[in-house]
Amino acid sequence: MLILSEVLIQNHQLESYADLIRFIQSRARDGEMFFDIDIKPPFPDTPDEWESDLEAKFTSPT
Repeated sequence: MLILSEVLIQNHQLESYADLIRFIQSRARDGEMFFDIDIKPPFPDTPDEWESDLEAKFTSPT
């Protein structure tokens, strides 16, 4: 299971929301099946609809 807070703690190279999206999509393409969105990403470029955006990017990682 991919847990957002753990992703952010373990991957200090993520410097923006765009970096986070690329990481999440990569993990989804690699076969990750579940994603828990437990905190708001701390990046200045995080959009208002970040939860639905992250879910969409994880479920359709094109």
